[in-house]
Amino acid sequence: MADPEVTPPPAVRDRLAYRVKCRLLGPPLVTEQLSHEKLGNPLALGVLASDCISSTAYGSEEMLRILVPVVGAAAFTLLMPVTGAILLVLLLLTLSYRDVVSVYTRAGGSYVVARENFGPRVAQIAAVALLVDYIVTVAVQTAAGTDALISLAHLTGDGYTGLDHLKLPITTGIVVLLMYGNLRGIREAGRTFAAPAYLFMLAVALMLVVGLVRALDGGLPHADLHAGGVVPLGQAQSGWLYGASLFMVLRAFANGGSSLTGLEAISNSVSVFRSPQGVNARRTLTVMSCVLGTMVLGVSALAHFTHAVPYTDGNPTVIAQEADLVFGSGWAGTAGLVYVQLATALILYTGANTPFTGFPFLASFVAEDRFLPRKLMRRGHRLAFSSGIIALTVVALALLLVTGANVDKLVALYAIGVFTGFTMAAAGMTAHYWRRRESHWKTGVNLAAAVVSALVVVIFAITKFTEGAWLVVVVFPLGVWALIRINREYREEAAALEEMTPFDDEPRWRRHFVYVLVDVLDLATVKALRYAHELRPDEVRAVHFAIDETRARRLAARWEELPGTNVPLELVECPDRRLRHAVAGLASRVTADGTTALTLLVPRRTYARPLGALLHTDSGDELAKTLQRLPNVAVTVVPFDVTVAMERLRARRA
Repeated sequence: MADPEVTPPPAVRDRLAYRVKCRLLGPPLVTEQLSHEKLGNPLALGVLASDCISSTAYGSEEMLRILVPVVGAAAFTLLMPVTGAILLVLLLLTLSYRDVVSVYTRAGGSYVVARENFGPRVAQIAAVALLVDYIVTVAVQTAAGTDALISLAHLTGDGYTGLDHLKLPITTGIVVLLMYGNLRGIREAGRTFAAPAYLFMLAVALMLVVGLVRALDGGLPHADLHAGGVVPLGQAQSGWLYGASLFMVLRAFANGGSSLTGLEAISNSVSVFRSPQGVNARRTLTVMSCVLGTMVLGVSALAHFTHAVPYTDGNPTVIAQEADLVFGSGWAGTAGLVYVQLATALILYTGANTPFTGFPFLASFVAEDRFLPRKLMRRGHRLAFSSGIIALTVVALALLLVTGANVDKLVALYAIGVFTGFTMAAAGMTAHYWRRRESHWKTGVNLAAAVVSALVVVIFAITKFTEGAWLVVVVFPLGVWALIRINREYREEAAALEEMTPFDDEPRWRRHFVYVLVDVLDLATVKALRYAHELRPDEVRAVHFAIDETRARRLAARWEELPGTNVPLELVECPDRRLRHAVAGLASRVTADGTTALTLLVPRRTYARPLGALLHTDSGDELAKTLQRLPNVAVTVVPFDVTVAMERLRARRA
């Protein structure tokens, strides 16, 4: 016996928006293509360290921005002990994060540490801190990268460039480009993303070596402290702080804390290391911290000897001036300057790409714990967390527009989030070792790291409050409250849906009526009538709510002429044109006895978008929302594709 002929499935036409998405992002990827590449230590260092070591490009400059207007040239001497204090904080945090990556080998960093040791509600402090950190990182890194390019134009163009007014457009363009690349599914792995880190390390090493040779050979040249556009110079006084108040030194220390941003990157990505993951992550973290400490100390030392002073508008940058002074004039000096600045811009832009991986992953973790909307857990067209990427881009662009892509203004929003995350991670590890009584040494180190990080948060909140830190101080509690409120909503919804009563499969209703809501008599209405009969109800009725009396009479007359149906058309007066109220009233009357069930069929005519959405309205969903509280009423939308009917008509005419 021959197999019955199988009817092929109907061709489903993709919507315009989907076709545009495929054209822009490429064909969709399937879940099987989601692979996880394991990285060796050298490659992992290059991939994960870009966000961390790139902060060398602006950390020392941010300290000088505070000190120079207060104590003038003495700031270059005061810079060194402040840098030393920052390196001490780096040492404590490195010891703490070595424990983090050893104990918690799942991605998530301080959020996972806080959740495991303090519970999910307290962990939302770390979640908000990390989310804010990722957002500001995108803005700071891209703005600083553009500064590096504009500084190169300044120093190679006789002190003048026409690019200054293009800083904001260039920076926003880079952010949009990073968003586009990540929506296409680029992955933060491989030699492509590792190269900028090593190029930048080589650039700074070259600058330090040449600077040391020149210093031993007769000294380094000094920058002009009175050049046009530099920050105002203060006057040094007597005393161990050269007349600077402790408040100003603490402000400089807080600004310099931006040099340590990105230190948590390895703890957020332990899972990408080869086995044994904890051991390899510890080694890579140690190397990264040593490299960062050497570079921060070296850039501050060069500033100390060359007196490279910040400019009011941010260009040329301190590190660009150092490269210019160290390498000198001539073709070799220009080549060295160009290399340093291009490597700096490249690693800053690469560092800005790191949050496009970290932010969506963290948001998916938090959403999995039901503290953020669940749609953040869904992978998009190219297996990226598209919703998280778009959200990160929108907020980062808003920050750039508000601050004019000014790195100094953005840093005021930076360190609070960064060091709050450090505090939560170190405090979590302190609690971890305290409960297990495993190591007094590790407990003490992590406690010291937590206390120091918390002090930096307090210092930054106080000293930079009027410069924008107030925004983060306000956003933090609001953000934590919002996440906890979302979680409460999810928990209450789940509790309501899971409260099962004893299930009785016996029919509760004696009668079942089906009413077809009729607006016009057409193929969509006929389809709904046919479906109504297939339900085998006790009664089928067509109902038209008469908003326009003349139109209603015409419909009734045409209904009488409809062949092949014995379904009556009932006209219901609706003089006030409040359709939803009229439908709800009818449904309530029909089901008032408690033993009658009513199904309302709503024909829905679908049209080609976007023109169809502009020319037609759809009330089916609104009616369903209106009637959802009535216990014995169900609303079923019966779709009818008008576009297909139009194509068939054109084919018959042709």
